[in-house]
Amino acid sequence: MTYRMIFNQTGYFGRGAISSIPEEIAGRGLTRAFVVTDPVLADNGTAARITDLLDAAGITWEIFSDVAPNPPVEKVQAGLAAFRASGAEILIGLGGGSPQDTCKAISVIAANPEFEDVLSLEGLSPTKNPGVPVIGVPTTAGTASETTINYVITDTANKRKFVCVDPHDIPVVAVVDPDLMDAMPRSLKVATGLDALTHAIEGYITPGAWHLSDALCLRSIQMIAGNLRKAADGDPDAVEAMGLAAYINGMAYSNVGLGLVHGMAHPLGGRYGAPHGLANGILLAPVMAYNAEFTGEKYRDIAEAFGVAQARTMPLADARAAAVEAVAALTADLGNPTRISEIGVDESGIAALTEDAFNDVCTPGNPRPASREDIEALYRSLL
Repeated sequence: MTYRMIFNQTGYFGRGAISSIPEEIAGRGLTRAFVVTDPVLADNGTAARITDLLDAAGITWEIFSDVAPNPPVEKVQAGLAAFRASGAEILIGLGGGSPQDTCKAISVIAANPEFEDVLSLEGLSPTKNPGVPVIGVPTTAGTASETTINYVITDTANKRKFVCVDPHDIPVVAVVDPDLMDAMPRSLKVATGLDALTHAIEGYITPGAWHLSDALCLRSIQMIAGNLRKAADGDPDAVEAMGLAAYINGMAYSNVGLGLVHGMAHPLGGRYGAPHGLANGILLAPVMAYNAEFTGEKYRDIAEAFGVAQARTMPLADARAAAVEAVAALTADLGNPTRISEIGVDESGIAALTEDAFNDVCTPGNPRPASREDIEALYRSLL
């Protein structure tokens, strides 16, 4: 068996890490940057923390801040046009998953213009050229888009999210600076933290997992279990730990895949506008229960990471149940919704959600094969 792992060329971690950005740009002989972010970060001074550094280094820049949650095709195309007009040589993706995914799509299409429709990038994208260089700068501790070969775009015409998998989109540099994460509102810390936990658990139990991805995912689960509650309440050390945990599992899941939680969460975003991490939080414990008998001994490790006593010695069925309960308890403690009816889903929406989830690129990575009937039953159980 041969395994492939693709990582950033360079990563910086810790408070003040953004100071490395000008040197990384200048070291490549580049002088013009294009910053992709969202309106909040453009208005609240976060983007200025980056552009002030660029100014001091004599690097010219432009900002595209018209990014929307669950980024739609139209915003990618608008950003692409603005990037081309700017004459910039390098992109900086600043924000959570939406700005960074928009940035990565712009990068890839700028170097592969035959994909300007964006829709043709779905799945294993058949691009030929590496994207325009990207520096990924997360302001949330969740998606790890700064280190993945994936990005997610919304087909607004058909109310569906689709995943693009492409080694040509991975940022050349990742800058994980928790100084940019402290100001996240609690609700965002919760949602992005549950997204990170979902990445770690799905990456740990997917059939594509192996020794290196297991090491990364399990360490991330341990860090999230110990820090997410404290980070949500504003503890700065826990915020820093969550930023690192998200990056660690991003290196893994990007290469080995995800599963049914993501397959079912994407339609909740595409059809109901649900924030991705919030949707993952609703689904994670129920789908873990659905998968339990197909995960070998790995739920023991998850239970142990959450501090379950005797997780290593109790009967396997009990350890599996304890892992599910620990995740469910964390979700409830954080105040994340636990029913899809809380985000506007009713009986009339189940059929479309089921079809989208069954066809989602993440669903085949689930350890337990899921039929349409299984997916429908799971959605119905959460009404």
